[in-house]
Amino acid sequence: MKIRNLLPILTLLLMGPILSAQIPGDALGVHSLGPGSPSHITGARPDACAYCHAPHSGLNMGLWNQRLTTQIYNIYSSNTAKNVGSQPVLGAVSNQCLSCHDGAVAVGATVAYGQVTTHGSMSAVDVFGSNMQSSHPFSLVLPLKDNIDLAASLVSSGLTADATGAVKLIKGNVECTSCHNPHIQSKDLISQNFLVKDSSNGQLCLACHDPSRTIGGQVNPLADWTTSAHALSASKISPQALLGSYSTVAGDACNSCHAPHNASGPVRLLRGQNEQDCIACHNGGTNVSPMPPYGNVFTEYASPKVGHPFPASTNPHDAAEATLLNNNRHATCVDCHSPHGSEQVGVFPPAPQIRISQKNIAGINASDGTSLLTPAINQYENCLRCHGTSSGKQVQPIYGYFPVREVSAGDALNLIPQFAVSATSSHPVMHTRSSSLAQPSLLANMLNIDGITPGRAMGVQILCTDCHNSDDNREFGGSGANGPHGSRWTHILERRYEFSQAVVPGQAITNLNPNPDLSVNGPYALCGKCHDLANQIVQNTSWTKHGSHINAGLSCSTCHTGHGIGATSGTISGERLVNFDVNVVAPNGNLPISYNRSTNTCTLTCHLVAHNPDGTISAGSPRGRIGVKK
Repeated sequence: MKIRNLLPILTLLLMGPILSAQIPGDALGVHSLGPGSPSHITGARPDACAYCHAPHSGLNMGLWNQRLTTQIYNIYSSNTAKNVGSQPVLGAVSNQCLSCHDGAVAVGATVAYGQVTTHGSMSAVDVFGSNMQSSHPFSLVLPLKDNIDLAASLVSSGLTADATGAVKLIKGNVECTSCHNPHIQSKDLISQNFLVKDSSNGQLCLACHDPSRTIGGQVNPLADWTTSAHALSASKISPQALLGSYSTVAGDACNSCHAPHNASGPVRLLRGQNEQDCIACHNGGTNVSPMPPYGNVFTEYASPKVGHPFPASTNPHDAAEATLLNNNRHATCVDCHSPHGSEQVGVFPPAPQIRISQKNIAGINASDGTSLLTPAINQYENCLRCHGTSSGKQVQPIYGYFPVREVSAGDALNLIPQFAVSATSSHPVMHTRSSSLAQPSLLANMLNIDGITPGRAMGVQILCTDCHNSDDNREFGGSGANGPHGSRWTHILERRYEFSQAVVPGQAITNLNPNPDLSVNGPYALCGKCHDLANQIVQNTSWTKHGSHINAGLSCSTCHTGHGIGATSGTISGERLVNFDVNVVAPNGNLPISYNRSTNTCTLTCHLVAHNPDGTISAGSPRGRIGVKK
């Protein structure tokens, strides 16, 4: 169009009263700054377009009239993004927008008309300052680089995946006007933020971010979004939560967790740091309803319960961190759950496969303890991120007493050798039950947390969460969250499991009195989930001395390890999970601690009683370990 044809049109556009009568419905919205406008700021000039445009602006940049900002920005950066930002070009479209929205230049500071008198101020959410680290990246370094979570057409043809063409690249780049149309406020009638299209259910984000894309063996962090619990949730969002514009979690979609501008998290535009992003909804508050009781995950961390350790400033979680967590122990929500792919569990299938609430989460291969599985197939593979070969593991007192076993493979916190198929005996977590020994105490079904009603069928393999679970978990009859989030019992155990303790090995048990309480409230409750205590264990169907030891107040932990015996010994075979706790058990004189399954005899000193090789017992020696006086 020639200039002589353009000027009459501009003259009409700059005539505010005539313009308002000609535009049907919403147009400039709060960008109309004239007197009586709905904006936070109103100016003296009635011609709405003149605050940004003038026919003779002197800038020769789209007839731009607002004085341009020269602010230098802290641009967005992320160690998981391939595209990096740059300073917006002076006079280019994003720089024009920031000439008001970075707060460095006064609104109404025009080139053609000088400073227009204005009243009011911009809303805090509309001012970005110089920190663009907390806003969606724009003005990227060209050419754009491909990534598995981006629409393939962005790089291949310079087009977004938006079939309407409303979401578009500007000169091949992501700019403010890729997502915002500054001339029409309410194309999206719910989110009236000058969006280029209706953005409900994440449509705007999905124009560039593709959850369905696959490239070789690469992992798409957005995989299975469309079937995820978050994408389908009809839970209502309270307006006071300020999580987005839409009324449901599904409607808000990406905005439920991410903020495109002024995000709280330093990277990935999170609304909160790590688990703080999840707390906004999963804290049982009023932000989202209805929230089922098991959705209130953070109640599992409230005292007196103890849960997995959250990250701290000294051991932060990062999306780019290695799957094997060496010297960096933490357990934020996304270490075990994919917020983009996790689905709500409706049916609890048998072990060992990972539950769909942990869909698409990474794990460690138990066969070597180091190779990655993306995603994990079995639940224990996710647990091995921390509880396998990783270095820097710790025994933390907050989880309760830690037994020390007579036979150890070296790293007592590495569960791989303890559960391995090569272990002399173990609970069947990483492999199916394979013992040739009779197991008369084993129940057909695990008992629910009431200790009475049958739960899931026993099967031939169990999950880590069959023992380490919230004490009120939904799977076994409670109303709380499933999984090892937190429990009032030690070591995040689902039920009470007391460890016998003694001040001096071999001497009196200090924390358990002779009291064979076999109920769900007693010290053997966890073992009673799978084993028939009253009709089998204390009746000595597995071993002739079980009843007398329980009646004497000894716990299962004195003689048995709860995981498995992953090392070999000439004196303890490891069958029946027998591996004595040497904090409680001491040698019998000069004889080493031993167990002979074929004769069902022990040689040791425990609870002031010496167990002799021939099966007899006598008064215990006052000595503990050889050469150490007690």
